[in-house]
Amino acid sequence: MTTLVARPVSHRGTVQQRHQLVATAHTRLMMMMLAFAAAVLLVIARLGMLAVLSGSEAEARAAAIAGRGDIVDRNGAPLARTIDAWTIAVHPKKLIGDPMEIAARLAALMPDRGDQAWFYQQLTKPVSFTYLQRRASPALVEQVNAIGEPALVFARETQRLYPQSTMAAHALGFLSVDGRGMSGMERVLDERLTNPATAGKPVALSLDTRVQAAMESELGRAMQTFSARGAGGIVMDVSTGEVIAMVSLPTFNPNRVGMAGSEELRNITTQSVFELGSTFKPITMATAMETGVVTSFARRFDATHPLQVGGYTIHDERGDPKRWLNMAETLIYSSNIATARVADEVGPERMQAMFRKLGFDTRPDIELREKGGPLWPKYWARTTTMTTAYGHGIAVTPLHLASAYATLVNGGIWRPATLLKVEPGHAAAGRRVLSEATSARMRQMLRLIVMRGTGRKGDAPGYRVGGKTGTAEAAVAGGYDRSRNVATFAAAFPMDAPRYVVLAMLDSPLGTKETYGWKTAAWNAAPVVGRTISRVGAMLGVVPDERRDIDVSDIVPTLWDDPSRRQPTGQ
Repeated sequence: MTTLVARPVSHRGTVQQRHQLVATAHTRLMMMMLAFAAAVLLVIARLGMLAVLSGSEAEARAAAIAGRGDIVDRNGAPLARTIDAWTIAVHPKKLIGDPMEIAARLAALMPDRGDQAWFYQQLTKPVSFTYLQRRASPALVEQVNAIGEPALVFARETQRLYPQSTMAAHALGFLSVDGRGMSGMERVLDERLTNPATAGKPVALSLDTRVQAAMESELGRAMQTFSARGAGGIVMDVSTGEVIAMVSLPTFNPNRVGMAGSEELRNITTQSVFELGSTFKPITMATAMETGVVTSFARRFDATHPLQVGGYTIHDERGDPKRWLNMAETLIYSSNIATARVADEVGPERMQAMFRKLGFDTRPDIELREKGGPLWPKYWARTTTMTTAYGHGIAVTPLHLASAYATLVNGGIWRPATLLKVEPGHAAAGRRVLSEATSARMRQMLRLIVMRGTGRKGDAPGYRVGGKTGTAEAAVAGGYDRSRNVATFAAAFPMDAPRYVVLAMLDSPLGTKETYGWKTAAWNAAPVVGRTISRVGAMLGVVPDERRDIDVSDIVPTLWDDPSRRQPTGQ
């Protein structure tokens, strides 16, 4: 039998083991502490780096704006400037006083920013910081500071100022938060405005603020009167392609671009495409003359009854002549039937060739990046040729049309549009589209449309205005909205020696009591052009003279003139 003998436990060994365990624990704890310290240092370093980077970005933004050159109009009036201004902001989470009371006092001092409810919303936002007003005057800063609320803070900041507010907003554009051009000429000129070698010299645009203001005023008035969805207007120098005014409504304030929606930001004159109706008829007549299809000005076309082409019927407005019309009469009475017959003889190849020469198959030719592509027919059937001749089935921008009308009246030279001021003798060479003889005939016929036809209300005494109205049903997905139309009047003056094209367009206008319910261009768009020319003609150096006019003596004897016939009112 084996006897087990118990060995005595050594107290010395036990103590050593305990020391080892404690040392191991200390080591592990130290390693954890070191790891934690390293993590903390990493976070602190990261925060510091972000702070430095944020500061650098803020400085970069300020530097980008601070060094940005000014933009002026053709006469040197400021359109975009870089300024040092005050900002007023608040730290909502640090607010001490009663937010409702402070909101009321702020609303009284800054009514253009918002009412009491708006300021209360800003003061109670779950954020640490928010701006209340930028580009604030020193006097306003002093008044806000007198409220005595520590959470209200003030700082000086380099900012881009558009002193004309909403004027020419779509042509000018605006900047991003980092001081780069986002749209309009601010985007086009970004490199030039920020280049140290050129930023010190202001860039002159082709715009004239006086003309711009007048057209914005007249279009805005018409848009309100006729409850239109939108409106566009252009004034263009026919010899250089310079855009003297570019209006798009509704508009936005580039000083507060964040408050604008997509509709306000859209440039209706260069981005939106429309079927512009009967304004295309003069182009069709010019094509017929230029191609030799119509050689006799007195030749007449049958408009006695609607034109049946396959399953399609082309008709004129009720009450129109219902007889054979020569070319001038076709335009005066805006006959779809006669125009379609002319186009049918011209043929699809020659009609397309003319449209391409006028740039209708590409985006409008101008410096802006905000440009809409035209809607070009995929297949040119016989009916396509006929309907595009009077502006249906093809959609272009108002700027396309303005450039085309400049070509019709300036001797036949198409030039690209430009928003940059052109020095004398430096206009783009352009390309010849029409002969001088065809252009001269077009000037006569356009003048007769205003003297005797649908353009009467677009006349401006003493300025010899010529032009063509156009009213087309609004195109929608799958067809047309018969309750809406697009009303346009494209004109030029003075027709004895044309210098400027003036175009006005209203999207979806409504009839009024004063227009006897009519919502066509003869009643709404044409008067806008007439009033605009009356206001700006002298500014542009055209002296009104009611004793002068273009010679139409060789056309007038061929015209049918029945005093009992109603005045043309439709297109």
